[in-house]
Amino acid sequence: MKPTLLILAAGMASRYGSMKQIDGFGPNGETIIDYSIYDAIKAGFGKVVFIIKEEFADNFRSIFDHKLKGQIEVDYVFQNFDLKQFGIEEEIYREKPWGTAHAILSGRKVINEPFCVINADDFYGFDAFKKMVDFLSTEANDRNYAIIGYQLGKTLSDFGSVSRGVCQVDAEGNLTAITERTKILKSNDQIIYEEDGKEFPLDFGTPVSMNFWGFTPAVFKITEELFKTFAQENKDKPKAEFFIPLIGEYLVSKDIASFKVVPTDNQWFGVTYKEDKPLVQESINELIKNGNYPKKLWN
Repeated sequence: MKPTLLILAAGMASRYGSMKQIDGFGPNGETIIDYSIYDAIKAGFGKVVFIIKEEFADNFRSIFDHKLKGQIEVDYVFQNFDLKQFGIEEEIYREKPWGTAHAILSGRKVINEPFCVINADDFYGFDAFKKMVDFLSTEANDRNYAIIGYQLGKTLSDFGSVSRGVCQVDAEGNLTAITERTKILKSNDQIIYEEDGKEFPLDFGTPVSMNFWGFTPAVFKITEELFKTFAQENKDKPKAEFFIPLIGEYLVSKDIASFKVVPTDNQWFGVTYKEDKPLVQESINELIKNGNYPKKLWN
């Protein structure tokens, strides 16, 4: 059974091109998602599931169904505010959705095989998809999960600070902790993070999470229980978010599952600042020139 690719796309706007996730970066207006799905098909994924808002379903189908027909199985699931589905009867006011870990619960009824989760607006590179398929096909089980570890220096922006999940890894290559550093930047010839007005150095090769996680469906039940607790504990915090690293921390700290940090040398691209866009386009054109991608992604 081929693994499934679950794409976090519920943050997208309805009009094509009105948000960076569905902005065109390739020579024929290809989005970053297009390149991720192209790499996933080539790597050996069997299905792609989009997590979206229900009101954007028609829009998404019009964009993706025709180009992916015959290439890979496609499904759509919806992230919403309905808490009754989790047995929570109380109305809890929210300013925004509950976060990425809540989003993946939307896929629990359509995913029955090992799967990985990615962001819609990150360019991960083929190597990461290939390594994740290999892990999900040969090593993944209900106690053995994975995360792709990028080299920090290959994930920065020239135009300002970024937020990254800095991974601590043991001698076996397993995740021991993940710390969200919210202000990492290049300073002179160094990489630093700022905290409480102080600066601390970080190595170029420090492994960081770019939200590329590998699981089995067993994670859904655990995540559902964690979410119920989180929702109750944060009912008076309308901006609190339930993120995937919280699942990772819980599973590792309780010794329920380990996470292999699978290293990749791939350059990560993303549009943190609008000034990043020309660089992403340039990088994609370079990859096309080198034969990594065809000029026209879908025929």
